[in-house]
Amino acid sequence: MSMKSLNAIISEIRRKEDKVSLETSHLIDEASQMTLYLKELLHTTREYVLKEGFKNEAEEIEFFRNIKPQILGQLIYYNKLFRIETACPVKNGKMYQKFFTSQLQLLKQEFKEDICESHFYRYYRSGRNDRDDEYFTRGKINYKDGLNSYVFEIDHQFSTYYDSKVARIIANELIYSYLITKINPDDSYGSLMQNPDSAKEIFWTDSKNALIELIYALHASGVISHGKIGIRKMTLVFQILFRVPLGDVHHSFHRMKDRAGTRTSFLDHLKLSLEQYMDKEL
Repeated sequence: MSMKSLNAIISEIRRKEDKVSLETSHLIDEASQMTLYLKELLHTTREYVLKEGFKNEAEEIEFFRNIKPQILGQLIYYNKLFRIETACPVKNGKMYQKFFTSQLQLLKQEFKEDICESHFYRYYRSGRNDRDDEYFTRGKINYKDGLNSYVFEIDHQFSTYYDSKVARIIANELIYSYLITKINPDDSYGSLMQNPDSAKEIFWTDSKNALIELIYALHASGVISHGKIGIRKMTLVFQILFRVPLGDVHHSFHRMKDRAGTRTSFLDHLKLSLEQYMDKEL
């Protein structure tokens, strides 16, 4: 492999996510396969870095600030997803809600203790780059800063310590969104809408399968974010927009593929409705 750009790495991961989501019908299987894939991608990337090195300091900073954290962050996320899903006691009910609520509280506590209460977190969040040569080049760790003990366990040939911090920030944001939708999709509605009151009258009035069919069609056509956004994130947006929980969309999609007759009944209905509307305007 050659040193890939951030966009290339993200696109590669998204393509793998799409392939796995089409081949699996359960989140546990998807999380397991993505964990193995990202683990291998990280290993291959490490081998390349140790063999080829970097052309200059700017390339090293770009790798440890942006590229490696994307791979590691997604790896942490999918591994956590697998652990949570395989430990979930039931499908619905109070125990279900209590389990995911407790997971969310643990995530918040870990984030508060390990990440957000630090000078580096404020540095990274503010978009500063004046200390990038200190944070994102190897061999610059200042042990007098009172760092977490895992600094002594990291691979100093393939880590600056702070790249792991960025990866955890990325992973925690993904895990947070996942847990919120598990507990109640409506809880994340207000945080993504600047004026939620103005959108209360917007809700989905067809079946959930119809909305899932539309989401997959938009994803397959690559018309949203140039096709670089994954099914899971698109589903979250539509759940929030229309305030409707969609459940296991991958399982629903697999059932659609086995439909008798047309497999795109809702899209066919949309096409017919639009054509009829156009004819009225003539």
